[in-house]
Amino acid sequence: MFRFEHPEYLCGLLLIPAFIALFFYIMYLKKRNLKRFGEMRLLRTLMPDSSVKRQHIKFWLQMVCLGLFVLMVSRPQFGSKLETVHRQGVEVMICLDVSNSMLSNDVEPSRLDKSKQILSKLIDNLQNDKIGLIVFAGDAFIQLPITSDYVSAKMFLSSINTSMVPTQGTAIGAAINLALRSFSPGESSEKTIILITDGENHEDDAQGSAKTAQEKGIKVHVLGVGSENGSPIPRGNDYMRDSEGNMITTRLNEQMCNEIAATGGGMYARTDNTNNALKALQKELNKMGKSEVENRVYSAYDEKFQIPGWLLVFFLVIEFFVLDRRNRVFSKIRLFR
Repeated sequence: MFRFEHPEYLCGLLLIPAFIALFFYIMYLKKRNLKRFGEMRLLRTLMPDSSVKRQHIKFWLQMVCLGLFVLMVSRPQFGSKLETVHRQGVEVMICLDVSNSMLSNDVEPSRLDKSKQILSKLIDNLQNDKIGLIVFAGDAFIQLPITSDYVSAKMFLSSINTSMVPTQGTAIGAAINLALRSFSPGESSEKTIILITDGENHEDDAQGSAKTAQEKGIKVHVLGVGSENGSPIPRGNDYMRDSEGNMITTRLNEQMCNEIAATGGGMYARTDNTNNALKALQKELNKMGKSEVENRVYSAYDEKFQIPGWLLVFFLVIEFFVLDRRNRVFSKIRLFR
């Protein structure tokens, strides 16, 4: 496994495009000022030792050195020892609705974005637990297999959008069934499913799937996103419309969400513009009994900063011997013609 010990230092790479823009601006100013004295072809004969190519080569060597320096101080590392560790935790599978109705903004900034914000905060509060992520609309797909890698979980979470599942609909039952099959096999840790949906246009036996989960000792908690008054679904500069041109209004099916939670032995909370739903969900997770969870993690890392370090020294030496002007001692050697 590859990682940087200090990934925040990689922001220093943003200096490179800034320096490039500044360099070309300075070169433009130099050329413009020289043109005031006459034709460039004639001026070159008056400045035989001047070399624009050398200036470019020297600059690009400096940029390479800057990039290597940033990589070096960020401390690249490779995982060298993979160990199995046992920690006290639970397993959580999240089923997130990504149907088009989740674009509605009756919950700010939108139903989907609000759901992602809640999940991001939930992940931040996890300790030694495993988490998995399923997205669903008309069908269900595993976005992230069950894992204790919270960095990857947040990365996958940020990339979720409504175009991930081409088939529209709300296949809640399929998502719950997939979640049941996605827990770690043979693990004795307590497990739970978190369903986040507006519950609209559900098209399969969601309550039957929730009952199956409850019979296996797995609670199904439901967060309902949206309002009962409903809201149109944004599409570009307009809103989604039906075949007759009428604006489509989407509403939270709170009754159905409550029924799924009751059948699945879990709790139901409506997600609005407050953090009440997150607090209620966190409270339920804290009630779960922590048991031994097996994780495979890298316990030792080999430092690889020496590689960019030696390359940095190499290019610095080359940059030192490349002068802005032609060296008269080596004037007969035409490396930069």
